[in-house]
Parts: sequence; structure tokens; C-alpha cells
Amino acid sequence: MALRFPAAARYGWAMTGLSTAPAPVPALSPDQADAWDALAETFRTAGVDLVAEEISPPRPGKGRVMAVIGKAGSGKTLLLSEMTRALRAAGVDIISADYEGRRRKDRRTVAILAPTNKAAFVLRTRGVPATTIHRILYTPVYDPEYERIAEWLTGEGTRPTIDSLSDEALARARAFYDQHASIPGALAAAGLRGSDFIKGWKRREDGLDIGLIDESSMLDERQFDDLREIFPVLVLFGDPAQLAPVGQSGEMVFDRLAESQRLVLHRIHRQADDSPILDLAHALSDVSLTFDAFERLVREAASRDDRVIWAERVESDLMARSPVLVWRNATRIRLIHAFRAAFGAPGDALLPGEPLVCDGLELPLKYRKKRIDLEARGLIKGAQVIYLGPGKKSGFSRLHVIGAEDPRLSAASIVKIEMPGQDEPFIPYAAHMGAAFLHGAAVTIHKSQGSQWPDVQVFGPDIAAAAWSNRTEAGVALWKRLAYVAITRAQERLHWITRARLARPRAGLSTDDLAVPVAPLALEAGEDD
Repeated sequence: MALRFPAAARYGWAMTGLSTAPAPVPALSPDQADAWDALAETFRTAGVDLVAEEISPPRPGKGRVMAVIGKAGSGKTLLLSEMTRALRAAGVDIISADYEGRRRKDRRTVAILAPTNKAAFVLRTRGVPATTIHRILYTPVYDPEYERIAEWLTGEGTRPTIDSLSDEALARARAFYDQHASIPGALAAAGLRGSDFIKGWKRREDGLDIGLIDESSMLDERQFDDLREIFPVLVLFGDPAQLAPVGQSGEMVFDRLAESQRLVLHRIHRQADDSPILDLAHALSDVSLTFDAFERLVREAASRDDRVIWAERVESDLMARSPVLVWRNATRIRLIHAFRAAFGAPGDALLPGEPLVCDGLELPLKYRKKRIDLEARGLIKGAQVIYLGPGKKSGFSRLHVIGAEDPRLSAASIVKIEMPGQDEPFIPYAAHMGAAFLHGAAVTIHKSQGSQWPDVQVFGPDIAAAAWSNRTEAGVALWKRLAYVAITRAQERLHWITRARLARPRAGLSTDDLAVPVAPLALEAGEDD
């Protein structure tokens, strides 16, 4: 039987990075405490005692799967974050796509994963060292000289002497790692790039230990099966009200788990500021709520709280940094072209300040080092990017990667702008190979899952079209799922757009808001090759 005890006593103190300095620990609500006790018992059975802060070698037996389920604001991320801290305090090592270190029989590990780069990035901004499921399937191969630094940072070796690095550089690496627990970040702080110390990638052959999976509503059956093969202990964190993966008829992978494996969170923890956005999100659970009634709720919320805005047109200025969320691809393409026309963008080129979304890196195997370096700089599939201007060579673009520590770079680019009513996109810039981009002034609600922005514009006419279609997913009206996902992308303000109109820009596109205190664009990735 699991024991209930105060959150602060569960693991002594919270941890920041790898530091053991005392930190305030948030109190857990009753439903979170119940979930905590169930998970603690699962880990204890597997050889990780969070109460005694003791670990033992993994125990053979049947794999264990648990799920923590709750809607937006129920405290899933808080529980995930505090559980990660508790596992660290018990002596469990964090495994990431950065570096794993040597295997030991008595070593226990945990990996915090998300289905997409966007979802992993959101977790990292909240202090949780997350990576993607795909990246954990491949492990980096380090240059032996720099691997000694990684071993030292992770406590597996002594401080090395590296001819090319000064004591000050190693001190910067140490300080960065103690704060962020990232090997590539620490080596970058010492003045190295990913391609300097990562020489390649190999597919994982051995299984891991404990896996904590965020945004598990986005998992399909194949990903779930792969995870169960890799992790003997698997904990899913998911929102049952989000959109299920395409082809799964609205069913989430945790829907098939036994009742004892499903830990449901009910209380709304983010309501300390009485958020009208979360009020609207949870109003959608009323089965009798119609679309017209929901829009009345939105209008009433807008009349009393400026965090909800009832808007009769799309703000083109806002689209430059925060995409309009839509249901239909046709709407997305029309809005993108309306945005470009409003700012006077030419038909054969991009304007500095136009938003893009990375659609992947189209590079052959021999350019592995270049791919590693670009991904390490944040240019990964799904990354939000702002176009700054052409690079030094034809086909190259200077870019600002939103959210990256060192956001300015230049890369060979293949920019695709889809055209209304045409199957083939218009391509204003196309290198022979490189990073592929779509325009980012509007995205589908499906694609927005895992992302958040301070201001979010939701295109109401598309939600209305979904309501008129009478489509359902797993017995829930599709329009309600779409509206729920869309409005919960808003961190501060929700703009509910009621008409297919676009406001004129107040000023031309600019990159002034992207100024960063870094050296000029000396790193022109790949232009000299």
C-alpha cells in the first residue's frame, strides 16, 4: 500500500539542473497526491524508492505502464517536473539524446520524451530536460577527446586537460552544465560546435529504464509499441480532450489501459489568476453546449476580461510572430497569401521578417556533420523561423530560429509557398539540398499541438465549419476538440476571429524585435562547402 506524505518530505528538496541547493517545493493537491503515490509505488516495485531515496538494480518481470490524464491546467506538467526532480534526488540519472555515459549494472536512468520537437522545446523552457522520441532512438558518437569532458561533467571521470580548451572554457562548461544539465550546451559554452565533438549517430540497440512521455495524446500505436519495447517502466502524461493522431478514430493510446493504470487529474491548478481562457476550454466538456452558445461565452468573456478578444478580423501584424490557427488547409493557404499581399511581398521573393516553419532537413548522409550542427542550433522539423534575408550564396537564407540559444544562422534553403487551388507550391528559393520551409503565418490546429504562444488568433469560421459538418471523434464533436486545442495554445491572450477579414498592417515587416546580443553572422553554416 502506498503511503501519503507531504510533498516536501517526499524527496527532501527540489533540484535545479544537477544542483542540490534547497528550493521551494509546491504543495500537491489531493488528486496529484493520489497520482504521486501510485507512481511512487510503481517505481518502488521497479527498484526506485522515492521515499528512502534509494535505488537497486532493475528487476526482471513484466513491463509496467501508467498514465496521468488531465485537461489543460490540471497540473500534469507540474507533476511531471516534480517527479523528474524526485527521481534525480533518488539517484536516477537523466538520459537524453545528448550523451549517455558508460553503462553500470547498478545505474538507474530516466528519459523525459515528447512526440515532437515543439512539445519537447516547451518542456525545456519550463526546466524539464526533455527530448524527442525519435532522437532517443539514435545515440550520438562523441570524439574521444571531448568525451572525456562529458564524462567529467556527468561525474564519471576527472577534470580533463584539453590542449584546445583553456581552464576558463572548461569552467564555463561546468557552470552551464550545473545549471542546464546539457552536454552540447556545456561544450558550446566552452566555444565548441556540435560538429566538433559529435562524429555520428548510431541506432540504439539496448533498452532503457524509465520513460516519462509528455503529450502522449499525440502517440500512435506504432510509437507506443516501440516505447514499450525500450522502457520496462513507462509513464504517459496526456490530455484526453486533444486531437488524436490521424487514423486512430479519435482514440488515444491510454484509452485502452486498465482503470488502475489511469490516474486522472481533475482540479484546475492554473486557475490562481482565474484564467478566462481555461474557463472557456473547460466549458467545452458540457455535452449540451452548442457552437453558438460557446461563441456567446467567448463574447461574454471578452466583455469582462482583456485576455479574451472578440475580433472581427485577423491582425496581420500578429501573424508575423504568432500564426493564425485554422482547421482547413485551404483556409491556411488563403490566409498566408492574404498576409503576404497585405505586406506587399513580391511573388518571387521573401521579405525580411516573414515567418517560416521548418519542414525538415533534406541532406544526404555525407552531410551528417552539417545536419548535426544545424539541429544543434535549433533548426529542426517544426521549428518556427523568421527570414532575415538572402545568404552570401545563391539558395542560402539568413534565419532567426525562435527560442534557440544562438538563434542567428545561415543555411541552404528550400522555401515552399503553397498556392490556392494548385497542387504544386511556388518555390522562391531553392538550393539543391538543405533545410525545407513552409510559410508560417498560419498553421493547422493539428500541427499546433505541443506549441504555445503569448497571443493566439483562432479562426472562428473554420471552427464553425467543423460544427456544421456534424463530425465527431470518439463520440465528441470535432469542433469542440478543435476549439479546445486551439484556445489552450494561448499563454496570455486569446483572439477569437469571427469573420474572414484581414486588418491592414500598422507598419511594414521588420526584424528589429529579433535583435540579439551576439556577434554578427560569422557562422554561415555550409556556405563555404
